[in-house]
Amino acid sequence: MSIPPLDPDAQAHSDRLRQLVHAVIADAGGAIPFSRFMELALYAPGLGYYSAGSTKFGRAGDFVTAPELGSLFAECVAEAFAPALRQLGDAATFLEIGGGSGAFAEAAIGHLAAIDAMPARYAILEPSADLRERQRERLQQRLPEALSARVEWLDRPLDEAWQGVLFANEVIDALPTPRFVIRKGEVLEEGVASAPGGGFTTVEVPADALMSAAVRHVERQRDEGAFPDGYRSELLPQLPYWVQAVMGGMEAGAMLFIDYGYPRREYYAATRGRGTLRAFHRHHVVDDVFARVGLQDITASVDFTALAEAGTGVGFDFAGYCSQAMFLIGNGLEQRLAAQEEQAANDTARYALRRQVQQLTLPTGMGERFQAMGFERGVPFEAAFLGGDLSFRL
Repeated sequence: MSIPPLDPDAQAHSDRLRQLVHAVIADAGGAIPFSRFMELALYAPGLGYYSAGSTKFGRAGDFVTAPELGSLFAECVAEAFAPALRQLGDAATFLEIGGGSGAFAEAAIGHLAAIDAMPARYAILEPSADLRERQRERLQQRLPEALSARVEWLDRPLDEAWQGVLFANEVIDALPTPRFVIRKGEVLEEGVASAPGGGFTTVEVPADALMSAAVRHVERQRDEGAFPDGYRSELLPQLPYWVQAVMGGMEAGAMLFIDYGYPRREYYAATRGRGTLRAFHRHHVVDDVFARVGLQDITASVDFTALAEAGTGVGFDFAGYCSQAMFLIGNGLEQRLAAQEEQAANDTARYALRRQVQQLTLPTGMGERFQAMGFERGVPFEAAFLGGDLSFRL
């Protein structure tokens, strides 16, 4: 299928961001790290993909996330967190990183209230002012006032000491990622420079000590040994610092991350020598991440071994790792489906629910491509992963 052409307004928007990126490249002396390009493309104020006003999520946007399919996903996550929230009591905080359209918060809050596990505070850390307003409008319209009043939006992580749960769905894949390439055994970093005709091109520059050490750390764990010449991929040496930053002053609780990705040995396999970087525009996968700047999502898969290292590195215990399908089934998906089917208005609604389950769990949908990883400190969370265990793959 061909990608729909851009309308004049969209093209003008992309051109403005393109000019900004060219100016940043010029100010930097002719090249910027790929991670800086990705940061501008996604988050430049008023122009970046997540900062501008177009629809991102759902069938009218560029991609569909699990919460957009229906409420079953959020209800299962709420069930997983409920024991920890009940143990921590009313003073607990539910912190969602990147609220998307607000669909997850709407369903999770409603279910937490129904099972008597709703904390006094539901906080959304959302960097996009546009998405924040969309979330606020949705929750105020669709939740009872007593529940919507518990929701607040954060400009920065919670610096003060707090207890509760932290949840991030499809967030790590959108972190601006550095890219590396191996040349004659040396680690180089991929940069971005201006190209004739107003486009962009990649360049290779010496990697700094942090990037080089991180690549060598990964290399020692590969089944195939040293990276071959020309091998190119992504790596997030800043992931431990990001986890520490978003958790802020979290003293006790549980953290859950759901995203698409692989354990390290699979991520950096010989067959994946060009990395996992790609873009999405109107439900099409786009290989050219320099196209439609500001109008397409840019993403890279998650190294779940790196996430396990980061989560335990900030002082939390590893709680579990499994596929999204295993996680949802282990946290009441069958029961949630039965409850919703009982309340469904007709066969069409029941079919839609079954279709939602298929998309969430089948290998051809999100079931195997997406994985869940949890961490705990002072609360029970290991039980959330009893539906299946893939930690041996890490």
